[in-house]
Amino acid sequence: MQLSSHRVSNISSTILLLPIILSFGIASAQDGDYQVPRTVDNVPDLQGMWTNNTITPLSRPPEFGNKLVLTAEEAFELEKRVADYTAEQDLPSDPNRSAPTKSRIELADSYNNFWFDDGTEVARYNGEFRSSLIIDPENGRMPEYTAAAEERIRLAQQATEEMGAYAGPESRPLAERCLLSFSSSGGPPMLPILYNNNYQIVQSPGYVMILVEMVHDARIIRIDDDPLPDSHKRWLGDSIGHWEGDTLVVETRNFNPSQRFRNSSENLQITEWFTRVSENVINYKFTVSDPDTFLQDWSAEIPMNLTNDRLYEYACHEGNYSLPGVLAGARLDENQAQR
Repeated sequence: MQLSSHRVSNISSTILLLPIILSFGIASAQDGDYQVPRTVDNVPDLQGMWTNNTITPLSRPPEFGNKLVLTAEEAFELEKRVADYTAEQDLPSDPNRSAPTKSRIELADSYNNFWFDDGTEVARYNGEFRSSLIIDPENGRMPEYTAAAEERIRLAQQATEEMGAYAGPESRPLAERCLLSFSSSGGPPMLPILYNNNYQIVQSPGYVMILVEMVHDARIIRIDDDPLPDSHKRWLGDSIGHWEGDTLVVETRNFNPSQRFRNSSENLQITEWFTRVSENVINYKFTVSDPDTFLQDWSAEIPMNLTNDRLYEYACHEGNYSLPGVLAGARLDENQAQR
């Protein structure tokens, strides 16, 4: 995770260099004559440290409608807007500001901009500036839930309310308990979030391992292997890959029932495509298929860029007093209510 001052410097450099970069033409982002390096077992080499940092959101802002590809000018304006916002948020906090209350909790009061590292640039995929990571449906937004999914979500919320949202550790989200990375950062699918968007890919014959900086997730993809028994439900699902030309195709099913990506069902299937299109870029695409949850399948594309950043250990629970604190607060509320 980089310091805020580094991030501001990177943003300023990006803005100054963008017109020069654009003058070389978008098509130069990925060289069509690029030859993918091979590993010792003669498969495409995806190894390295990669990041999917970007300011492009998963779902398209309504202002862009069905417009997936932005002009260079539109991309520059979005990047400048983020740079201006970051510079403003990095200003020193007012030491005379009042303490926050339950009705007014501002970001700077609890989790200020120093910690964020969610990118400075619009996602560029095959040389195109993208308004959203979702490419299908055409509007760039996730499909509506099915009636069955809405009922399942309602029953799950009802069960949580009956048990009590703070009844114990098991009633709290997986990420809060440091069991999984936040908001599907570890995947599948692998989505960029507020910080720690780095991934280390390591290959050996028959396997591809993806180590995720956020929390501690390590996904082992077995190549051309048989599925695990249905009773063996891993947190990140059962990922089996195969090579189609220079592209690694990964199909993941059989997720742990406690892992509900976007309120999905037990029939969730994620298909991913990893294609190294240049020395510094992997094109990452995924499709979500779950007819019990979504009215249609949906897909997204995210560039993964080679980075010189180091992968740091994410000490999620060491010294973390948040979970004991919220549970202790709930017990205090219960005791006071009984008086």
